[in-house]
Amino acid sequence: MAAVTEAPPPLAPTAPDDEPPRGRGRLTPYWLLLPGILWLLVFFALPVIYQASTSVQTGSLEQGYTVTWHFATYWDALSEYWPQFLRSVLYAACATVLCLLLGYPLAYLIALRAGRWRNLLMVLVVAPFFTSFLIRTLAWKTILADGGPLVGALGTLHVLDVTDWLGWTSGHRVLATPLAVVCGLTYNFLPFMILPLYTSLERIDPGLLEAAGDLYARPATTFRRVTFPLSLPGVVSGTLLTFIPAAGDYVNADLLGSTDTRMVGNVIQTQFLRILDYPTAAALSFLLMAAILLMVTVYIRRSGTEDLV
Repeated sequence: MAAVTEAPPPLAPTAPDDEPPRGRGRLTPYWLLLPGILWLLVFFALPVIYQASTSVQTGSLEQGYTVTWHFATYWDALSEYWPQFLRSVLYAACATVLCLLLGYPLAYLIALRAGRWRNLLMVLVVAPFFTSFLIRTLAWKTILADGGPLVGALGTLHVLDVTDWLGWTSGHRVLATPLAVVCGLTYNFLPFMILPLYTSLERIDPGLLEAAGDLYARPATTFRRVTFPLSLPGVVSGTLLTFIPAAGDYVNADLLGSTDTRMVGNVIQTQFLRILDYPTAAALSFLLMAAILLMVTVYIRRSGTEDLV
């Protein structure tokens, strides 16, 4: 009876007939990457190659341009417009430092102290994106207008005396001065600093801060030894997202500045759209890109962190 009632051994599972071939599965990630790669090729690589060829051309708009490998255009552009290059780097660096000084406390407050007000504060941070970049910049012409409340308050506090001495304002007038351009850059790019800082600070484990307090660390020591080092990825990301577009900006210098505050972006725009000197404009664009890449590479290596937000 035991031999009769014993169940037969289970059959070995067989592979389904409709299993896709392994070769096709290996190619799936590449097919998913294909749209992004094509986008980069069409809208980034090809324009860069075209501008590279334009920068070594000679001729005129009437006669046409031909590629003659005239690399002297780079030296001519740099020797003529180097003040605008230095001014762009200086304005962008000042705006980046101001964004960091203003954005870090706000990001710290939102991430670690805001509580139920966190979402509302985040909406207020991104609220400037709801309007046009041009409208936001034009609004500063009203804010910094002569005789306005802000300029009057700065004059009463004798702040304009210091900025006049530094050469950032002229005769207690803020518009058409370097200070106005830096204020516009700071305001327009401040959200690009706050958002990475907020993301980095939000990732910090509160238990680490409590452990520092349990070890009798003062709040300043906790910030210096725990909070700030853990937020360095956000600091690096925020400074890059602020400095890079600020260095190439031309709207703020055009609307809030004067001929004495022109940045390299203004020169490139003039060469492309008014003077129609395409080789010089393309050479200036590549010089700006090379300078920014060099500074960013050195900065990332000096920062000691590669974990960017």
